[in-house]
Amino acid sequence: MADEEVTDPKALLEERSKAKCVSQWYEYQKCVKRIENDETGHKHCTGQYFDYWKCVDKNVAEKLFEMLK
Repeated sequence: MADEEVTDPKALLEERSKAKCVSQWYEYQKCVKRIENDETGHKHCTGQYFDYWKCVDKNVAEKLFEMLK
């Protein structure tokens, strides 16, 4: 067992869960496109970015905690 490389199941689950959060990803991309010419630096897409990762985290948590039991 010392020769086995330990992998983080969370990273794999995140990749699989991203497909379930496509609508949040598109909202984030639309926001980025909308503000790309903002020269003031006041506009941002932080809310949409966090919404996307909240969706991913929610989907990951359901499966990850089952694996850790």
